[in-house]
Amino acid sequence: MDAALSRRLERSSHTAFISHNTLVVWGGYQEAAGQDVALPSEEIWLCDLDSGTWERRDIDGDAPPDLKDFCGASIDDTLYVFGGCDLVGYSNQMFSVDLSEPSCCWRRVTDTRGTTPTPRSKHSCWVHRDRLIFFGGYGCKTVGEVQNSPSSSFVVEEMSWTTIGDTLFRCWGWNNEVNVFDTHTATWSQPETRGPAPAPRGCHASAVLGNKGYISGGAERAELDVFCLDLDAWTWTQFDISPSCAPLGRSMHTMTPTSDHTVFVYGGLGVDGNTLNDGWRFDARSRRWTEVTHPHKDKPRVCHTACLGSDGDVVVFGGSSRLCILMDSVAVLRAPSQNHCSDVLIFQTQPYSLYRLCEDLIGGNPELFRTPLRRLPPKLRSKINKRVAFFSAAACRGQRVSEPHLLKQ
Repeated sequence: MDAALSRRLERSSHTAFISHNTLVVWGGYQEAAGQDVALPSEEIWLCDLDSGTWERRDIDGDAPPDLKDFCGASIDDTLYVFGGCDLVGYSNQMFSVDLSEPSCCWRRVTDTRGTTPTPRSKHSCWVHRDRLIFFGGYGCKTVGEVQNSPSSSFVVEEMSWTTIGDTLFRCWGWNNEVNVFDTHTATWSQPETRGPAPAPRGCHASAVLGNKGYISGGAERAELDVFCLDLDAWTWTQFDISPSCAPLGRSMHTMTPTSDHTVFVYGGLGVDGNTLNDGWRFDARSRRWTEVTHPHKDKPRVCHTACLGSDGDVVVFGGSSRLCILMDSVAVLRAPSQNHCSDVLIFQTQPYSLYRLCEDLIGGNPELFRTPLRRLPPKLRSKINKRVAFFSAAACRGQRVSEPHLLKQ
């Protein structure tokens, strides 16, 4: 990857998903002159994970404003973006784009039923049965909205005297609300949940296992906590785990499902103020955390994305390798240099199939198979050629990628 392309791809707090072994990346921010600058809404980037090559596509239509701290989620090949911050303030708008169409076009989702959630950022989303289920975040409510909300669902951090229509002031803070958007009926709803709900928070990680949505972190706790919500019965469960057996508390990390009962957690900003490089496996059946060894200990990450790819691989992209927190007597500030990243990290979570191992062997040693490669069917030959391109580019960067690195306890 040349330096110019690498610079354009560097970003944090973006959204990503994998479709047909292609990593799709949209949004996020970079730095310019010490300031956070949102990346253009009219472009989206696609990385062919077989070859490692990137392609930029333009998106027309009613594009989102330049957003930070939004929440993105995909259903099939449609990307949904909800909330976030723009130059005006916090947003509760939703946008969608169908990326399977030859000419992609943003659409502002306006013709909805039900009550739209209040403006927010730093929230998360579970995708379940073609529903987008949003949890938590930081945002604003009017005084009336706060008074009509349960006292345990919104923690007021500050109040601002502003005139917005007939509203004289607003309250800003964290919430633990659950809001559901049905993509078939374009309907918003807020189910009544039961059980021990997590404290209001944002900057947490989330994942879906079966019919349960899991969240971890995002709260100022010494150890990483875990909750799950039954997405049919709307009942919360808190996992009672000994602090001595749990990872360090953190925020802005990722949680990726790797089987029907396990998730993989990577990186984040620790409560000690450091950007983390550790990986952990959580087993929801045994309720146990297990630290895993991996080949990317020199790649700490925060505000990155992690997606489940083919063969059980967890694909991490972007983020910052160093997010320093500066504190004074008035505020908590981020250091101006955050070291945004553009590399793709692959975490192998299960043994590869013989087919995958043969692909990688041939791709890494094409000179040994030059004659047999010519006899392959066109579709298979194209796949192998992509693997050859991948290993060739990695060799030019001085990377050793011919040997798989299975995550181990």
